[in-house]
Amino acid sequence: RHAVCIFYLVLRALDTIEDDMTISLDVKVPMLHEFHSYLYQPEWKYMESKEKDRQVLEDFPTISMEFRNLSKVYQDVISDICHKMGIGMAEFLEKKVDSQHEWDKYCHYVAGLVGIGLSRLFSASELEDPIVGQDTELANSMGLFLQKTNIIRDYLEDQLEGREFWPREVWSRYAKKLSDLAKPENIDVAVQCLNELITNALHHVPDVLTYLSRLKNQSVFNFCAIPQVMAIATLAACYNNKQVFRGVVKIRKGQAVTLMMDATNIQAVKAIMYQYVEEIYQKIPSTDPSSNKTQQVIASIRAMSLPGGPMASRHHYSPIYLSCAMLLAALSWQYLSTISRATEEYIQAGEN
Repeated sequence: RHAVCIFYLVLRALDTIEDDMTISLDVKVPMLHEFHSYLYQPEWKYMESKEKDRQVLEDFPTISMEFRNLSKVYQDVISDICHKMGIGMAEFLEKKVDSQHEWDKYCHYVAGLVGIGLSRLFSASELEDPIVGQDTELANSMGLFLQKTNIIRDYLEDQLEGREFWPREVWSRYAKKLSDLAKPENIDVAVQCLNELITNALHHVPDVLTYLSRLKNQSVFNFCAIPQVMAIATLAACYNNKQVFRGVVKIRKGQAVTLMMDATNIQAVKAIMYQYVEEIYQKIPSTDPSSNKTQQVIASIRAMSLPGGPMASRHHYSPIYLSCAMLLAALSWQYLSTISRATEEYIQAGEN
């Protein structure tokens, strides 16, 4: 718990520097590159930030002291991820996401590395087997699936804020400018572009299921599984949906609570994934340019998540458990909403 908490605060501090547009690039880039070293400098702090989260920089000596009190195995993971993320942030400060390869690379820096770091912490704690922390490809996919879902869903909000994260390689086949997809006369090609990006994101689902199937600790499983089932539900709501270009598409809070309560074991998660990819499959237009690719990736997900095997049902739980679960779900929803907002700010800063 302490390691994950400090990991979050360290990345929050790193992100606050990257977010702060009042810091000139000639100052910011070296700071991002060197930030991991500040963890071992007891007096280091930064008092010039204008960001809302500047407290983590102004009181960084408290964070770094707690970091140095962690076991060395945790320190090594956090420092390493912080170093790699700082380099990635600096790389994308003045660079736009052009190719699909760069989209994967950008999402790796802002989310995949978090998945890799958390996985290494899970293994270092011995709550999970060593393979969970060693298989960085699967851990990276966990982050990429969440990040791509946020980027796809938040098209309009990002446009209104002047941010662009959809890869040029994809949207340029449908429009001259990414902003053109929001024009009513372009809605048909906009939805086709949307469907292609959702198809791209769905390719991470088999890795997600493999990753989750390796987890043994219940708390770790819940922590990892809940955001993933939220993501597949969000993609199902967005698929072939013109509303993505007109407003915000979000899953209902009641639906979110149900997902949180159900996603407690791998069979239940597989059933949830199956349900939502079937929902997408039923909506695939025969004229969609990506229809064949969408059908193929759904077939591969189906093969891994066919219903069967024991599933935990919340209906078997005691009333007191249900009360506690509902409270936890409500708190988790607030937490995930906060994380989502933080992630969006994080992405914005990465673009800038």
